[in-house]
Amino acid sequence: MKKAAIFGFLLTLGFIHLSQAALIPKSYDYEVKEANFTRLCKNKTILTVNGEFPGPTIYARRGDTLVVNVKNNGNIGITLHWHGVKQPRYPWSDGPEFITQCPIQPGANFSQKIVLSDEEGTLWWHAHSDWSRATVHGLIVIWPKIGRPYPFHKPYAEYPIILGEWWRQDVEAVLLDFLQTGGDPNTSDALTINGQPGDLYPCSSPDTTKFIVEYGKTYMLRMVNVAMNLLMFFAIGSHEVTVVGTDGAYTKPLKSNYVVISPGQTIDLLFKADQPIGRYYLAAKPYNSQPAISFDNTTTTAIIEYKGYKSIINSSSSPPVFPHLPKVNDTSASVNFTGSLRSLANHAHPTSVPMKINRHFLFTLSINTLPCPNNSCLGPRGLRFAASVNNITFESPRISILDAYYGRIKGVYGDDFPNFPPLFFNFTSTNISASLQTPLNASEVKVLEYDDEVELVFQGTNLVAGIDHPMHLHGHSFYVVGWGFGNFNSSKDSLSYNLVDPPLQQTIAVPKNGWTTIRFKANNPGVWLMHCHLERHISWGMEMTFITKNGSRPGESILQPPPDMPPCT
Repeated sequence: MKKAAIFGFLLTLGFIHLSQAALIPKSYDYEVKEANFTRLCKNKTILTVNGEFPGPTIYARRGDTLVVNVKNNGNIGITLHWHGVKQPRYPWSDGPEFITQCPIQPGANFSQKIVLSDEEGTLWWHAHSDWSRATVHGLIVIWPKIGRPYPFHKPYAEYPIILGEWWRQDVEAVLLDFLQTGGDPNTSDALTINGQPGDLYPCSSPDTTKFIVEYGKTYMLRMVNVAMNLLMFFAIGSHEVTVVGTDGAYTKPLKSNYVVISPGQTIDLLFKADQPIGRYYLAAKPYNSQPAISFDNTTTTAIIEYKGYKSIINSSSSPPVFPHLPKVNDTSASVNFTGSLRSLANHAHPTSVPMKINRHFLFTLSINTLPCPNNSCLGPRGLRFAASVNNITFESPRISILDAYYGRIKGVYGDDFPNFPPLFFNFTSTNISASLQTPLNASEVKVLEYDDEVELVFQGTNLVAGIDHPMHLHGHSFYVVGWGFGNFNSSKDSLSYNLVDPPLQQTIAVPKNGWTTIRFKANNPGVWLMHCHLERHISWGMEMTFITKNGSRPGESILQPPPDMPPCT
């Protein structure tokens, strides 16, 4: 076992405590390869990194620069994205396919540099090509600089909580099928915690994820939702949790009996082992606001077991205590939790909310339909499902936009992405004309000047079917300054913005038939994707790209590309 893997394994088990973890690996070797795994009574081959599922954890301290040497020994081209890492001035390693790079082909290598800046807490990495991220993903743990404390009492130990989905079918076959038929993808067959479905599923009980805790100790859970198409509720039986961070930034402590987490989002939780010695379930299930779609409405579990539990007489006959989870369609529970997050906003961790806004955008997020020959597709009225931002369904080029921008190659993309939707109507009406459902296919980008201060309103629409959209912006964190239901009203809704301590995030769930306002400063030159993190939506085209131009001063320009950038073949 490699040094980095041994370090992570011992840390996860609690054999290495945080005060001892000073020596952190600065480079990692990632071999993308197929491996066999058995879940739900069935063995199948999946794409992995280093044969692990979930993949290996990266450990770092704030401000570190790491190198991940990627060797693709799989059977398809692949890219890797370091989700939430801003990569200042270095978009070359950001990873989204045909945005900042072309895929690493089978047999090829790419040494990806990970440049950390102000991120602190939990982030994650994943494949960013086709649907490979279903099995190619892992955590990024970023501790404070040596000598700098957490803004809370140091936990006794840390545990990963990776919430995911599992298909009995090959996920690439799921992708191919729904893109060919124009319908919705097949739903997953199980939800998972750290790659295991848990004991509510067949053939899964012996391998249920288990954590051993000591009474009176406080633990950190570093949580990420890697699910392809599901927001999730999470809770621990009889235990309250305290949220202390999200998306690589600290938050004011938020006590809660449950958590809702979007695909792509990370949340850092503390919980104290203060209940009677016993066993308690950690459980997660979907949150779904759209009853018209099918989804995997099951529950995944892991177990917290108190040290000394097995010495209690008749302990084996006691089932773990199950938590109370909100109903699967409880929109109030979802938005109330997300809307309660606040930045720490103190002297050690100040906020920097853009106040001199010079770029105002309103982006509609819509499910759409496209014509299908003989109306033979499986979408509404025999049409094909699509998705859009400001009525543009993104059309992927065959060389990367970053290559074209940096190399001044013409004809790859346009620079006319609209600031506002082409047509204003009652976006959240229950009776929208079907004539508005057809989007434009295009490869348009929005160009920003260096140091532009941006206010962007995401407006959900009820075209075809309204649903929550977890929107993720590469290369930046943003402040979530406001949200609400219905159509955004600039004169009224802007009055309720939180400009004092809004949460700093990279992924935010825009509520069904509602709006969310974010602010960010365009001070990271490069090419940066923005997209919905529901995988079927990005597959249908709900994505767009920002290009931030170089500044005029030293240290404000894109760095040169590495010599081993994967070629576009």
